[in-house]
Amino acid sequence: MTQDMIQQENGIFPGVCPLDCPDTCGLLLHKENGKIVKVTGDPDHPVTQGAICNKVRNMAHRVYHPERVLYPMRRVGTKGEGAFERISWDKALQEITTRYKGLIEEHGSESILPYSFYGNMGILSVDGIDRRFFNKLGASRLKQSICNSAGSEGWKSVMGFNGGTVPEVTVLADVIIVWGGNIVSTNMHQVVLAEKARKSGAKVIVIDVHKNQTGQWADWFIPLFPGTDAALAVGIMHIMFRDGMVNEEFLQHYTLGHEELREHVRTYTPAYVSSITGVSAEDIEKLAELYGRAQVSYIHIGNGLQHHDNGGLTVRSIAALPALTGQWLKRGGGASKSNGGYNSMDSDALERPDLRPNPEARTINMNRIGEALAMTEQPIKSVFVYCSNPLVVAPDTERVREGFAREDLFTVVHDLFMTDTAKYADIVLPATSSFENTDLFSSYWHQYIQLQEPVIPALGESKSNVELFSLLGRAMGFNEPAFYETEEEMIARALDYPDNPYLNGVTLDKLKAHRHVKLDMTPLETYLDRLPTPSGRIELYSAQLEAAGLPPLPTYVPLKEGYDGVRRGRGHQYPLMFISPPNHNFLNSTFANVEKHQKLEKEPALQIHPEDAAERGLHDGDMVTVYNDRGTYEVRAKVTDKMLPGTVVSQGLWWEGEGRKQRANALTPDRLSDMGEGATFFSTVVEVRAKEKGI
Repeated sequence: MTQDMIQQENGIFPGVCPLDCPDTCGLLLHKENGKIVKVTGDPDHPVTQGAICNKVRNMAHRVYHPERVLYPMRRVGTKGEGAFERISWDKALQEITTRYKGLIEEHGSESILPYSFYGNMGILSVDGIDRRFFNKLGASRLKQSICNSAGSEGWKSVMGFNGGTVPEVTVLADVIIVWGGNIVSTNMHQVVLAEKARKSGAKVIVIDVHKNQTGQWADWFIPLFPGTDAALAVGIMHIMFRDGMVNEEFLQHYTLGHEELREHVRTYTPAYVSSITGVSAEDIEKLAELYGRAQVSYIHIGNGLQHHDNGGLTVRSIAALPALTGQWLKRGGGASKSNGGYNSMDSDALERPDLRPNPEARTINMNRIGEALAMTEQPIKSVFVYCSNPLVVAPDTERVREGFAREDLFTVVHDLFMTDTAKYADIVLPATSSFENTDLFSSYWHQYIQLQEPVIPALGESKSNVELFSLLGRAMGFNEPAFYETEEEMIARALDYPDNPYLNGVTLDKLKAHRHVKLDMTPLETYLDRLPTPSGRIELYSAQLEAAGLPPLPTYVPLKEGYDGVRRGRGHQYPLMFISPPNHNFLNSTFANVEKHQKLEKEPALQIHPEDAAERGLHDGDMVTVYNDRGTYEVRAKVTDKMLPGTVVSQGLWWEGEGRKQRANALTPDRLSDMGEGATFFSTVVEVRAKEKGI
């Protein structure tokens, strides 16, 4: 079928959305005269059912973007200038392998670092031959903890693995709490399910620092100060224990530490929690009553609240709530942070860690790429960037830029576009879009595995990650069969994984026949009886965390950089909390260079509360400079009361442009979170002033 789809000039063909989004939508790709002219949703997909977001609806504009990189290029100007000349693939491969062999001989293989994330969610693209190549090379390892590692560890400290309530049953809940997630923009099909529950009488409550589109959609929006979510969660527990809203039988049978928790939460009175969070004591009481008395309650834990110094403990505190009323025994009840644990595949077969000659090789945390590139002992001499744009997405951007500007750093970037990062590369290689190659897709939300086969031929001389790293491996002289496997062979290996019973029955043949195949969810029926926590129970008390020096019970720990209702920012050098969540029309930095999406978002903006604007003499529409010790960011002020005073919000990650400093991450720290060594983007303090005229 693969060749048939490529060769057919006209028709409608199956596809999968490759974006880093929980929905992983089924698509239909419409071709005319050999080109994709329209992208629509697949109405036969069991969960996404034909509805897609504006981002993927306009994906053809990105595939055929006039600025797409189509040929290998070599830098001829200074780093950052963006001056390149076209070269052949043979010359590009020769230059990379020659440089790598020289670096390995002179500085050791760990002087080479891969830098990647999930700009394309295809499993072969980011967890396959690329990993084999860098393993065999003996390169430094990259800890990919920029997104969800703090929350994942927080969730697992309670439940054992990353799996919670599956989406379809959430329509049965009568109270739905969306906590720290802008799902109207980032998980639209959960909104569809919540709407179905709403029509049956459910209440939708949104808790967040910013009244974004999801907050506006809610039946009740509860604003709070950034990083104080754990205090609110434990405050709800206080009221539930106080007023007898807990399921004692469930706590006895399925949990560990409920008695210790009962005592611990006594100090988290509504008045105390209100003083921290900015939520009134009356609203805390009302929230606890709604949640605790609900017949079936579901909590959808978002992504943003884990991007704090206390991100792991925050998610842990929220994840403990469903156990108090025994929601895990109720169909549609419980919570979810990520359901990626259900579809885990054979990573060893894909990545081949056995190929590595140096199993003890160092690991570099991607959040600290700026610091890593400044190391003078065992310096990094080469970075290979793919499926990511670190000069926009990594924290402490100015330090990152200085690192990539090093003349002695040999940088290769494989991408569809001349990104801000690619402008600092020595070699830029053209990448295929996901519609030009074969890949396997799973969702970290729903329960379907999907297959994408190429619908159009590769544009220009672009190559997929699989083809690129296979070629590089052979050019380096790696003769192992691992560098000669086809995509289909890799997919079959990944799915042949008896350790994960949820994969039972998911095969390549079924995917070829049906395009999407549901996981075998039968093991979920005995989920609570075999939790992979140390005790085998829901761990409200964690001895592991205690041994690691963290609070063993759900606890609010103030931010290292930031304020709450008790520790207000006034009087400090940088008195405002700065939050930079996604906007509606970009996905991280993806689409930020597509004109249609730029027009929808218009320009970077800083939302500032009227009280904070008045104190600084700022007006709606003023150009302002946002600054701290790490850098500056220039945007237009938008005066609004969509957040509590003391918090400023700038949505979206914009590429540099028009001579302005538009990288929000110039302000954000590279500190690591309390759990999982995750990013702390939102634990950032700043000051704002009017931009000086002429600058």
